[in-house]
Order: sequence, then structure tokens, then C-alpha cells
Amino acid sequence: MTSLQTPTGALLQDRLKALTPARLKGMRRGIEKESLRAQPSGGLALTPHPAALGSALTHPSITTDFSESQVELVTGAHQDPEVALQELTQLHQFTYRSMQDMGDEMLWVSSMPCDLPTDETIPIARFGSSNVGRAKSVYRMGLSHRYGRRMQTISGIHYNWSLPDVTSEQYFALIRNFRRHAFLLLYLFGASPAVCSSFVAGRQHELQALNEHTKYMPYGTSLRMGRLGYQSDAQASLAVSYNSLEGYGASLQDALTRPYPAYEAVGIRNPGGDYNQLATTLLQIENEFYGTIRPKRVIKSGERPLHALRERGVEYIEVRLMDLDPFETIGINAQTMRFLDVFLLHCLLADSPPDTPEEIAELKHNQHQTAARGREPGLKLKRAGAEVGLSEWGAEVLAACAPIAAALDAAQGGSDYRDALQGAQTRLAQPDTTPSARVLAVMAQDFNNSFNRFVRAQSTQTKASLLALPFTAEQQAHYAALTQQSVQAQKQIEAADSLPFESYREQYVSAARLGLG
Repeated sequence: MTSLQTPTGALLQDRLKALTPARLKGMRRGIEKESLRAQPSGGLALTPHPAALGSALTHPSITTDFSESQVELVTGAHQDPEVALQELTQLHQFTYRSMQDMGDEMLWVSSMPCDLPTDETIPIARFGSSNVGRAKSVYRMGLSHRYGRRMQTISGIHYNWSLPDVTSEQYFALIRNFRRHAFLLLYLFGASPAVCSSFVAGRQHELQALNEHTKYMPYGTSLRMGRLGYQSDAQASLAVSYNSLEGYGASLQDALTRPYPAYEAVGIRNPGGDYNQLATTLLQIENEFYGTIRPKRVIKSGERPLHALRERGVEYIEVRLMDLDPFETIGINAQTMRFLDVFLLHCLLADSPPDTPEEIAELKHNQHQTAARGREPGLKLKRAGAEVGLSEWGAEVLAACAPIAAALDAAQGGSDYRDALQGAQTRLAQPDTTPSARVLAVMAQDFNNSFNRFVRAQSTQTKASLLALPFTAEQQAHYAALTQQSVQAQKQIEAADSLPFESYREQYVSAARLGLG
């Protein structure tokens, strides 16, 4: 019996029929892409964020993530995947043109970082002298004390997605199903099976040596999403439920207001008066909570994200587990985006029972197993207290996606969604075709199993490809104007500040700002 013949499959079919072509065409997606700036040698670039890119604080499309060396490019929300990719391509083109004054720097095309210097040498992003800018840097200083700077240099792609007329309750149902089936995305699109040895120097890990400077997992898919990635002992104590906005908000509020002894020992300031972190609670701010997917809402100036969610509900979801694909010029392609659309619609439409503490523990186990061993023949995952094969479970999910892909193609025309689904089915049946397997194969064939040499070559090739693409004078002028506007906007924010920073910090982290649900 296939999953489509079960009552759950019938329910999905009924819900799919209720989705009009107009609603399906109203689906929107945007991309946020992080990349380290690297030197030609494969070391981390320690130069400031290029001035020609404008203000990282106020630019709508070009900013920095944790590090001054970590560029983040952000598209708008688009109804057409190709239009989103077109914008992301132009952002890369402008960024590379702006970086030409920095010598031979390039954007590192892997999620796992380049050759890193000592932890304290990795530069924290700077956002100017305003209170909001200082708070952003202090937050990052807090991350460095809590988790170390190396972990924060991991880069990825976030996929922001929405569908018209979806309620908060429905988005939370989507999130629960996404977490159940996230293993499939790690298997299909994970592209970080190996790392530079500098990343794990002095740390306990389960990786094997591939050569003197490279560590890997033979069947690994996404070390970024495994035990080496965004993990922490402190956050391991958080078993956040996604059964409702109220419950999710209560879990986050607890983490944002609960003092954590190890962080209390670090303190808000050091003896010299410099700030160590924004708060001594388990989470400084909402963004510190590391999830594979987040419910999101555009916030007003100065508003806390949790307050916005509680007051106005979920507006879109942010998928956070996608690796940069080093074989794609801008890290992702249209077929991957279309598969994500199908997958997310499946998560929205399929029956989504409440999660339980037992299931949450199983999902964490499945994530770690797939990240470290996803391509291992016969790998078993946990589902409802029993073991199930990854390939068997994945095939069930993909079979249930077929009518969704057909409905999207009927609404949009063509067969792009069916083709995206077939591509996923091929990867599931042929592990050697996955990005993680391809990375290891090319490393072995052409680069003597060196992670750094492979990514340097891909990054150099990507840089040349992007600089060779046509870029009109109008496009250059458009982005140059955004640069100037962002610089002026930062100056205005700095000139308008009147509150001492400590007063600003106390007000910002106060529980009263989180909303009451």
C-alpha cells in the first residue's frame, strides 16, 4: 500500500484539490545566502566588509552574518524561482565587482569554512556606532563566548517561503512535518561531507582523516547540520514544541528569560567595561535558537521577533538546513528551489499530528544520523519507536509529492516541478549522484582528497564565471545607489541616537518586549 492509498494520502489529495491555481501561483520564495570571503591561498580574508558594498546595518540586500568576513546576500520574495535566482546572481556580480579593490579575494563556495586562523582572530561583524549597530556586534561577541567563533563561520542558504491565506496553525503543522522529513533534504542536497582540519583542531569529533589537512565522513551528507555544526550543550536542554504558536512562544520566552549559570559566569561586561554579551539568559535573542526551520514575521523597527509573531501571526517560514552547492555558481539552482516548493507544500497538506518529547528526540537522532551517515547502504532511522530505512521512508515521501508536483505544473504550465521531483527520486535511488558524493568523488579524482584545494578551485572558477557575465551600466548604477542610500541611512540612525547604550540594551532584552501571547 503506498502512502497515497492511506487515509493520510486521501486527506492530502482533498486538501490539494482545495488549492486554486491562483493560490499556487501566489507562492513566494526568497533566498538568503552566506559566504565567507577567502584569500587565494584558501585562508580567511581578514579585511573589513568592502566599503563599496555599503552599510551592513542598513543595506536591504547585502550585509554580513556573524563575521566581518562573512557576506550575506538577501533577495526579495518572488513568485518565480528564476526571478529570485536572477536577483541573487546580480547581487553576486555587484559584490564581486566591489571586491576587486580588495585584491584577489573570492567568495568561498562551500558551507564548511576555509582554512581558519585562531578562534580569537576571526573578526566579528561591525555595524557602526549606533545603539542598534552596537547591539548586533555585542550579540555576536556573546555567540563567540558561548559557542566559539569557528562554528559561526559555517555558511548556508536560507529559503524563505510563503503561500497566500495560510494560518499560523497551518504553518506550525507544516513545520512539524518538515522536521519529520528533514532527513530527506539533508540526503538530497547536503554538500558538506568533508572539512578543513583547522575547523576541528582541539575539538572532539567522529571524523576520519582523508589526508593531512582534510577530515570527512565516508557516507556523510551535511556535516554542517550534524554534531559539528550548529549545536550546543545549552540548547540541547531545549525541547521546543511546534504544536502551536502559543506553546512555541512560551518555550522561546522561557529560554530568553531563564538565567543560565555558565553565561552568568561570563557576565554582561568584562572587567575593562567592554561588553561580553547582550544577556546572561539561555538565549540572548530569538535568532540564537538554532532550528532547521523557523516561523517568521517581518518586524517593525525596534520590535522583537517573538512579539511580532505573537501579535500578528506567522507570515512565512525560513528553511535553514540547505548547504551551499559548490557545483552551482550561486549555490542553488531552480530545480532545487522547485523541489523545495513541492516538499513544503507536502508538509503543509499532509496530516500533521502533534509532536511529543519522544518524537522530538527521534528527529534529533535522525538528523545526526543522516548528516553523518546518510548515504550508508541500509541506514535505519527512527519513526514512532520503530526502525525504518532512510531510502524506504524517503521513497514514501517522494511518492506522496507526485500529485503536488502535477498540480503545480498544471497551474504554472510545463513540467518543471515533475522534473524536479524525478531528479530527487534519481538521487534517492543513486546515492553517487548526490552533491555530497560528488564532492568526495571530485576531491579524490582531481585534488588528492584535499577539501581546501577542491573548494579553492571551485571558488576561483565561480568568481571568473560571475565576472564574465554581462552586467549593464544600469544594473551597476542601481546597486551603487543602494550602497549610497545605505551609508546615509546608517548616518541618520547614528545621529538620531540619544539613549546611552546600556539603557538601550536593558530595554531591548526586557521580558516586557516579548509580548504576552
